[in-house]
Parts: sequence; structure tokens; C-alpha cells
Amino acid sequence: MRGDDLHQAEMFSYISPEQRVPRDHPIRPIRKMVDEILVELSPRLNKLYSKVGRPSIPPEKLLRALLLQTLYTIRSERQLMEQLDYNLLFRWFVGLNMDDSVWDASTFSKNRERLMRGDIATAFSKEVLARAAEHNLLSEEHFTVDGTLVEASASLKSFKNKDNPGGTPPDDPGNPTVNFHGERRSNQTHQSTTDPEAMLCKKGKGKEAKLGYSGHLLMENRNGLAIDASVTRATGTAEREAGQQFAANIGGTSRVTLGADKAYDTKEFVEHVRQANVTPHVAQNNRGRRSAIDGRTTRHPGYEISQKKRKRIEEIFAWLKEIGRLRKLRHRGLEKIGWIFTFAAAAYNLVRIRNLIAA
Repeated sequence: MRGDDLHQAEMFSYISPEQRVPRDHPIRPIRKMVDEILVELSPRLNKLYSKVGRPSIPPEKLLRALLLQTLYTIRSERQLMEQLDYNLLFRWFVGLNMDDSVWDASTFSKNRERLMRGDIATAFSKEVLARAAEHNLLSEEHFTVDGTLVEASASLKSFKNKDNPGGTPPDDPGNPTVNFHGERRSNQTHQSTTDPEAMLCKKGKGKEAKLGYSGHLLMENRNGLAIDASVTRATGTAEREAGQQFAANIGGTSRVTLGADKAYDTKEFVEHVRQANVTPHVAQNNRGRRSAIDGRTTRHPGYEISQKKRKRIEEIFAWLKEIGRLRKLRHRGLEKIGWIFTFAAAAYNLVRIRNLIAA
């Protein structure tokens, strides 16, 4: 018998979002871990809010929504609010009932700024790693460091001379015609008017130069989890400077190893890492010069293992750029971008921990 194609809306519904989400849905273990983490962060979150005034967006719901934005590659806060309005899975994850209204996108963005000022991303990341430590998923002896360039949310047309930022009047204020031929531009003489902290950089010889930042990760080698993350200005030595800071953080009384690619094969970096009581398992760069890594390091079998393991850090960068939408940044300013980068690395760890526990 053919059913009736009726379009009359039901007046009442007795099914909650919890019942709509399948019991074996892969996001359920992530929601469970996040809820446990937010309980631990509650005292820290309390310090960010006044005890009087109008209630704002609950920080727990705000963090869950930001996590959804990263996990499901949602390009903007406005699209996130649209999804929260009709997507039952998103409503369940954030903690909204069927009849709860969603927030305005501008209000959501302003409330997110409070979390950035409180450095909640770093605290959230540490709690995620604590869950990994409970399941014995972290290595305390073998690590890998690497960096990548992330494109800034600024056009090359905004890269103007510091002495004459106004320049000639544009022919089209919305999208002016700019001729760069014959003009020598560098970070010493020019600066972006859109994002002043972004720098002109390129990944290698023959590559085009773009405005961007340098993102850095420290990975443990056992299961490929991101232990630490940071963003710096894209100077020529940013990767090695961040690597030295990571080495100082993991160095201690016990000997640990730190793998890296050929870009870190310099005398200054190797000596600094060894002074931190860390063994530099850096890939040798013998192109036209003598490597800073000699036989006392390469003769050990652990060196070859580190060279194989260190390539897994590229998987994290790929996830951050493709899933976390960090290939082309949507925010401006070093502090804000660093917050987003650290939070996205924590989101990657949540997915990785879920998969490892399930396996």
C-alpha cells in the first residue's frame, strides 16, 4: 500500500537528539573524552567570567562547537551556526536541545575571544595528552620536530612599502591593479597592511613567495601524537629556533632523542640540542658542506628508526591543513593564529586517541 505524502508538521516530538545519534557513531568516544576534559577545566573557565551580568554562551558549549568546526572542516562561524540550527548530530555534540535557539555568529566570535585571552587551547591540549598518558600511548624518550608554512589571510597586494604605505591612488578601491615588476620587495622594507605580523616567505627554491606564518610541532614517536605546537613569524631560522625550544622542554636527566629533517642539520642547532641532554637524530645534509651529525650518532640502530618514524609528523600537518582548514588561515595576528593552531592539534590528538583505543 502506498503511503501518503503528507507535509503537516508534528506539533510535539518525544525523541531527543541523544536517541537520534547511533550508539556506535565514531564521534561518541570523542564526546565522552571532551566532557571529562571540560570537567577538569571548569575551575579555569570560571576565572574568565564575571559573577554578575547577563549569562553568555557557556564555555563548554563554545569549546564543543569550535571542536566540531575543526573536525567537520566548517569554513566559518556563520556556517557553523547554520549547521547547529538543523543538524541533530551537531546539536547533540554541543549540548543543545531541539528547541534551543542557536547563537548569532558575531556573538559567538566575540565569546571565543575570551577563551583566547585565557589560553584555554594550551590547557585543553594538556588534558587531551593526559588522557593519552592514561592509556600508555605516549613515548617519553623519542620525539620528532618539524615545521611548515601556513598561508596568511592577507593578499600580496597588501604588502606595501613601510615608508609609503598609501602609495598611488588605486584605480579600483575594491580590487586595485598592482604591478610588482621591477620592484624589489622584502620583509625589511615592506609590510602587509592587512596582517602586519605576516611575513613574505616561500617553502623552497623555485617556489612562489606568499605571506604566511611558520607552524611547528613536536611529535612523540610511539603513536604519532602531537606533544606541543606553536606558531611563529616566518623567518629563515624559525624552524630551528622552535626546535631548540622544544628540545629544552623535553630535555632532562634521562636521555631522549629528537628526530628532524635536513633543514635542522646545522652546527648551532645540534650543539644546542645536545646541551639540553637530547640526542639529535637529524637527517644528514651533505649537499655541498659537512654535516653536523657524525658517526657517533648515525652508527646506532636507533638513528635509523628515528629517520623512519619522523616522517609521520607530515601526517599531522596534512590533517591540520586539509581537515583543520589551516592551509589558508582565516584569522589574523600571531596570538590568535597560535591559539587556533594549538586547538587544531588537540583535535587531531582526540581523533588519534579514539582510533588507538578502538584498535
